Amino acid sequence: MKNVWLAVRSITWALLLPGLVAFYVPWRFFGLTQVGFSPEAPFQIVGFVMFIAGVALLVACIREFARSGKGTLSPADPPKELVVQGLYRYVRNPMYLAVSLILLGEHLIAHSMPLFIYWAIWFTITNLFVIFHEEPSLRRQFGESYERYTREVGRWIPKKPSSAGR
Repeated sequence: MKNVWLAVRSITWALLLPGLVAFYVPWRFFGLTQVGFSPEAPFQIVGFVMFIAGVALLVACIREFARSGKGTLSPADPPKELVVQGLYRYVRNPMYLAVSLILLGEHLIAHSMPLFIYWAIWFTITNLFVIFHEEPSLRRQFGESYERYTREVGRWIPKKPSSAGR
């Protein structure tokens, strides 16, 4: 029963947070419903691939939060365990990067500069949120294990593995 409740919470938060940011707002306010997809348009093809990759990565991250962390993507219902498996082995914020892929893919599909500006504003706010809220909260909650994780794994860009552990 715990797993069912965790799945319901994960799906609910996924619909409310990335669902709103990456799907509802772009489709409602940036005209994605009116875009004609043309397989001959190279930017649209690249955008579609980015969109699909972003969705797949987002689903993988949400699943990992539930499976390994026993929590959801919401700051109100966070993982109980530090998640360092899956995509989190490579970057500390793959979920935000997945949303970025979705938004940038939508930008290329729609060829919409306002949508690109929306992504840039969202990413700036997200980065500030990560630096000033998420990371301090994780430091308090997980202590040295989080500190070690931040030394080994980049916030947005994967770090070159150190040779010290080999």
